[in-house]
Amino acid sequence: MNAVLMDFPQKIESERLYIRPCMPGDGKDVYEAVMASKTELAEWLPFARKDTALEETEEGVRKSYAKFIAREDIRLHIYRSEDGHFVGSTGFHRMNWEVPKVEIGYWADTRYSGNGYITEAVDALTQFAFTYFKAKRVEIRCDSRNTRSRRIPEKLGFALEGVLRNDGLSPDGASVRDTCIFAKIHPS
Repeated sequence: MNAVLMDFPQKIESERLYIRPCMPGDGKDVYEAVMASKTELAEWLPFARKDTALEETEEGVRKSYAKFIAREDIRLHIYRSEDGHFVGSTGFHRMNWEVPKVEIGYWADTRYSGNGYITEAVDALTQFAFTYFKAKRVEIRCDSRNTRSRRIPEKLGFALEGVLRNDGLSPDGASVRDTCIFAKIHPS
């Protein structure tokens, strides 16, 4: 499969959300969400530990958009359908188009946490991966201590296939962390 030639829809819709590729100009939404959620995100995500200017965030969005065009990484943004508010970021990562398989990552603007938006988005993306990409495997990886992140694949019926012990550093670099690997296999 030549992934660069693969069409990708302008948006993926679920009951309350639409999910679309990141686009130039999204930096403001992302910046405001990270700033509002910095305390909660910094424990799990290195990018949230740094003080970043709006321009740097926009630059990151544009670099992600370039990777999206090349189908090297597919960063997606989540919006509420009712009012278009930015809810968080997700995407398909570590793609292997030969299998095919993908990993779904995610984070939420904590002002919208606890509403099931990320679970809804991940469910929609899992179904999308199985139908659109014909994926044989969808993975979710998260820090073993991140109980909120772990609950999402658990709720959606992903199997915990293993825990990679001492797999990475904490975002502050002070301790070694374990990584949980959840997976859902195409039902065929």
